[in-house]
Amino acid sequence: MSATSWALDDPMQTYIRTYGVRESPAAAALRVRTQKLGRISAMQISPEQGALMALLVHMVGAHRAIEIGTFTGYSALVVAEALASGGTLVACDVSEQWASIGKEYWRKAGVLNKIDLRIGQALDTLEELTRSGQRRSFDFAFIDADKQNYGKYYESCLRLVRPGGIVCIDNVFWGGSVADPTRKDEDVQAIRNVTQKIHADERVDAVMVPVGDGLLIARKRH
Repeated sequence: MSATSWALDDPMQTYIRTYGVRESPAAAALRVRTQKLGRISAMQISPEQGALMALLVHMVGAHRAIEIGTFTGYSALVVAEALASGGTLVACDVSEQWASIGKEYWRKAGVLNKIDLRIGQALDTLEELTRSGQRRSFDFAFIDADKQNYGKYYESCLRLVRPGGIVCIDNVFWGGSVADPTRKDEDVQAIRNVTQKIHADERVDAVMVPVGDGLLIARKRH
């Protein structure tokens, strides 16, 4: 949830987006459409973050992915574009209003049939996937929803992702608030808790990357 990347000035932001990102016409159009929503458009990920996530999807040869927090569907679009032929992204969101914006662009990109949009509480969807025998069957997961449930989302996704699969967690900088000891609100503390937990988690290899508002990338070991 950040339309720009951490600590980049405008010239560097432009340079990266010109030479460091291959954005499809549909993705670029959806990004522009979302920007017209005003301040709430900051909930969209940056194109350079989308490019990084798409590259990870390609690198693991992902066929199945999960997204928690879809907003207007930019991240869903770039992940679905990167999925192998016949792949599926389960996209979880609570807002039909925002997610419906993305459908037009998913169709233009030719990935509408790859995206299984689930409107409702993500924890319920994740539990349903687990109960239906889909543990260790997903290749990639992206978490970008309500921060206070980040810990629960992480554990659920780790159960569903296969060994060697990737779990990405967005907004781990929270505008720099995580490094400010005076900030003790619930969202900040929830982000600190999950990042500290993953840092010590022997089930994964992990790195925190200064793209967007901070992206934590964890690879499941076994």
